[in-house]
Amino acid sequence: MTVSDRLRMLPEWAPQEAVLLAWPHASTDWAPWLAAIERDYVELAVAIADEAQPLILCQDTAHQAAILAQLAGRCLRAPRFVIAPYNDTWCRDYGPVTVANEAGHCLLDFRFRGWGDKYEASLDDDVNRRLGSVWRAPLQHLDYQLEGGSIETDGRGSLLTTTHCLLDSNRNSGWSRPQVEQYLLEALGLTRVLWITEGALLGDDTDSHIDNLVRFCAPDTIAYAACSRTEDVHHAPLQKMRAEVEALRQPDGQPYRLQPIELPAPQVDEQGKRLPGSYVNFLILNGSVLVPVFGCAEDDAAVAALQRCFPGKRIRTVPGGNLIRQFGGPHCATMQLPVGTLR
Repeated sequence: MTVSDRLRMLPEWAPQEAVLLAWPHASTDWAPWLAAIERDYVELAVAIADEAQPLILCQDTAHQAAILAQLAGRCLRAPRFVIAPYNDTWCRDYGPVTVANEAGHCLLDFRFRGWGDKYEASLDDDVNRRLGSVWRAPLQHLDYQLEGGSIETDGRGSLLTTTHCLLDSNRNSGWSRPQVEQYLLEALGLTRVLWITEGALLGDDTDSHIDNLVRFCAPDTIAYAACSRTEDVHHAPLQKMRAEVEALRQPDGQPYRLQPIELPAPQVDEQGKRLPGSYVNFLILNGSVLVPVFGCAEDDAAVAALQRCFPGKRIRTVPGGNLIRQFGGPHCATMQLPVGTLR
């Protein structure tokens, strides 16, 4: 197999035809805030529909009708619905990872075990196979635990991830670092792994997914979470992470163009427990980037900083205050589906 024949993980900015969403319902952990989070999902779906088709998972025909009523007349592209039961709405972590070459696409269906057996996830783990009538690209099941929020690629052969999630958590026990690297590079068609070891956010039950910490914005550009507030518990670990990010190099040896993104003011739950708020949990679409905002002073600076990372795209804000109640953001809530993946 030549390099051009090799199936390679697509970067998030590859042209998209749809974006997967799993709509909140009363049997999910969103039950205490269902009305509020549904309003935010409406905003998320409407923003996505300006760029690509929303592919919405729902529980049954009644749930589909209720969602349609909320979206009525608001979506530029009509949403497509699939009835498929699911445990949780964070489809970034159980949706398919797309690899492609000049001949076509393949959807990789990794095992999902509730972020290392923290939560029941048997329905989530089966979603991709239940969507068989939707996929145009072949679906390949891989017996290895991996979540979409734990990996990033620059589109040039680099895999960016964290040691805490892939090596130091309750996933794939018994795998050494060389074994993990070899397996993922072969499965994703990539050539090297860039490891981040520092920077865990309080309240993050994913064991430091990369999509809350460090993100590729373009092949040569990285945005990363930062904290200049010296009194904040995140200041020291994010300073250490910054040093790691500054040491990263592009495949040709050149440094990346780096953009720190200050954490929002501390986000806390009803009991005062810190939540993992982060502006880098953004979703890249064809012509825009959806960024969570929290109604705090740091919002405007984050939007301006991300606009520098995406000079050719519109930065579009979406509510982040409710999504963070279940420890996520717009990136966690979605999975992009590149052109060529759907029937």
